[in-house]
Amino acid sequence: MINFKNMKKGLLIFYVLAFACVKEFTEPPQIIDEIPLEPNPIPKVLDLSRTPCDNGMAEIYPCLGYDLLSRISLETFGSKTANDNWGWVDPKSGKEYVLTGLDDGTAFIDISDPKNPLVLGKLPTSTLNSAWRDIKVYDNHALIVSEAPGHGLQIFDLNRLRTVNEYQIFTSDVVLNDFGNAHNLWINQESGYAYIFGSKLYKGGPVFININNPKNPIVEGGYAEDSYMHNAQIVIYDGPDTQYKDREILFGSNSDGGVNNQIIILDVTDKSNPIRINSITYPNDGYSHQGILSEDHRYFFHGDELDELQYGSQSHTRIFNFTSLSNPEQYFSYFGGTSAIDHDVYVKGDKLYLSNYTAGMRVLDISQVHNKNVTEIGFFDTYPKDNNPKFNGVWNMYPFFESGVIPINDIDSGLFLVKASD
Repeated sequence: MINFKNMKKGLLIFYVLAFACVKEFTEPPQIIDEIPLEPNPIPKVLDLSRTPCDNGMAEIYPCLGYDLLSRISLETFGSKTANDNWGWVDPKSGKEYVLTGLDDGTAFIDISDPKNPLVLGKLPTSTLNSAWRDIKVYDNHALIVSEAPGHGLQIFDLNRLRTVNEYQIFTSDVVLNDFGNAHNLWINQESGYAYIFGSKLYKGGPVFININNPKNPIVEGGYAEDSYMHNAQIVIYDGPDTQYKDREILFGSNSDGGVNNQIIILDVTDKSNPIRINSITYPNDGYSHQGILSEDHRYFFHGDELDELQYGSQSHTRIFNFTSLSNPEQYFSYFGGTSAIDHDVYVKGDKLYLSNYTAGMRVLDISQVHNKNVTEIGFFDTYPKDNNPKFNGVWNMYPFFESGVIPINDIDSGLFLVKASD
């Protein structure tokens, strides 16, 4: 979701939240012990559903090709809103776990039996509650940032979940507290670096953190030459532009909240000397939000989080051709069947998974993207009330579990577990 404190004055918004000013740190990074907060009381009963998608519905939820396995409400979590989520597979047991972002912390759910998920406990926010939280995993550790003032980077050793037999309130293993609050993060699994976006450091640009030893994170630099970076994907490049093969390349979604909406391409192989390869600007007064590469690194699927609101368009995904990183081109646009706002997108094989707020999770076939053909093949709508362009419904989903179970985080309703119908 957009961090509205970066929007230009007078921009139409649906939510207005006030944030405390956070002092910019100029001293070397410090790792501090976390002070646990008092938890909310958590009900012990899960509200389960287990409903197939039949004639376009699973209970009250519109669907196509995806069954509802179970649901865990916000009341069950003891929280008011949900946001980002991610997944972890225990390398020893093979169990799948969901890491669910909430306004007051992060919940850990064992979904090895997805029709009977088990909430193991919650890691409270390190400072204050916030509507924004983002979670990624590296080397069996969860890394968590938030817009909560002074939150820092929480690091939690997921190996601890193996021995949990009853509900717990957890504490972080460490908190890296040099950058205060941040909006988002991405982890390059191949290089062992975390990239933090939207912090007070580097004018909101990416901060480079070495996490090869997750319990000893080290800030090694950043990039501040372009506007605020809302989100990014970083890869060891293996695409068609041979000039950059095996380089660590960042694809960032940048916005100043006005006419400057860009995708920035950086070579971040040398953390002390990031090199700007190029950028591409699209004509829109919206908000460049997030994008993801195709698995062959040739195409980039990108969402703007305000164009549906400001222009009344159908849900709009821009597809860019990155055959040449030095000469990126806008290739074509996909428009969904509703006016719902697009949020996070991920690619798995020939499918694109789109968090489409009030229109739920949408699944697109991108196997013919080279022919400028993208087709919706399934969906699960966790917000049946309407498909209007507003900030309700699905924030994020995690489509990467080998079991095929997809955890969907709904801002207003909590966690849904769905799976493609047989």
